[in-house]
Amino acid sequence: MTAADPSLPTRPVAPVGIGWRHPHYAELLRRRPALDFIEVHSENFLAPGGAARAVLRQGRESYPVSLHGVGLSLGSAAGIDEVHLDQLAALVAEIEPVRVSDHACFARGPLSQQPGQSVHACDLLPPPFTREALDTMCANVQRVQDRLRRPIAVENLSAYVRWQANEFDEPTFLNTLAQRTGCGLLVDVNNLLVNALNDHLQDGSIDPLAQCRRWLDAIHPGVAAELHLAGHVHCGDIVIDDHGSRVVPEVWALYRHALVRFDAVPTLIEWDTGLPDLAVLLDEVDIARAQARQAMKLDMVAA
Repeated sequence: MTAADPSLPTRPVAPVGIGWRHPHYAELLRRRPALDFIEVHSENFLAPGGAARAVLRQGRESYPVSLHGVGLSLGSAAGIDEVHLDQLAALVAEIEPVRVSDHACFARGPLSQQPGQSVHACDLLPPPFTREALDTMCANVQRVQDRLRRPIAVENLSAYVRWQANEFDEPTFLNTLAQRTGCGLLVDVNNLLVNALNDHLQDGSIDPLAQCRRWLDAIHPGVAAELHLAGHVHCGDIVIDDHGSRVVPEVWALYRHALVRFDAVPTLIEWDTGLPDLAVLLDEVDIARAQARQAMKLDMVAA
C-alpha cells in the first residue's frame, strides 16, 4: 500500500454522530454543533408525552435521530414483550428515526413459579450460537420488523461468558440472521476489541487485533448499517466495556479497517459513564471524521 495522495478525489465519508445523554440536552440544543445524527436510548423515551419526549422532539428538529434499544431481548425464547414493542412502535411513528437498533442478546425468561409471568435480567446476556437460538432470534427480529414496518439493526455484544454448545462462530450467526430476516448489523468495534482482549487474558497466544480483523472480514459488507466506537477500562484481569473514556488507538485502527471493508457506514461516538463536557465528544467526532477520510483515501490508493 502506498501513501495517500491528498490531491486524489475522496469517496463519501461516513456520517458521524454522538450518543445524546441527559447532561448534554440543553447545551446541544443551544449550540447545535455540526453532527450528522444523534442517538438516544429508546427506553428513556417510551413514555408518551412528558418532558423527555418533548426534548427528543426538539432534538429531532435539528438532527436525524437513531433509536438504540437495550430492552427488546431479541434472543429470548419467551418472545418479544408486546407492550414494549407497542411503545417502541409509537415512538418510531412520532420521531421517524433514521435507524432503529437493539442487541443480539437475551434478557427475558419465564418465571417457573408464576406461569404467564416473566423476569427481565436488566443485562445484555449472550445467546448460544446454535441453530435453535438462531431460529428464535430470527423469529423475534422478524416480529419487530413487521410491527415497525422497517428493518432494524442488531448489535454484536461485549460478552464475558461463552456457551460450550456453540455451533457457529459469531460472524456466521450474525450473517445468517441478516440474510434470513433482512435486518442490518450494528457493528460495535470496541466490543470486538474488549472480547479479544479478554480472550488474550485467557490465552496469551491470541493476537487481539488480528482476531478483530478476522471478525470484521467475515461479516458480509452489505449488511453493516452502523458502527459504534467507545472506550473501555482494563482492570488487569478483565477488560470492561464501560463507555467511559476516549476511543483508544487500537479501536481507531480497527475503525479504519472496518470502513475499508464496509464503506461509509454511519458511525456513533458512545459515552455513557463519567460523561465529560460536550466538547470532548465533539473532539472525538472530529477525530472520527479524520480517521474516515484517511481510510477512504488509502482505500482508493490501494484500489
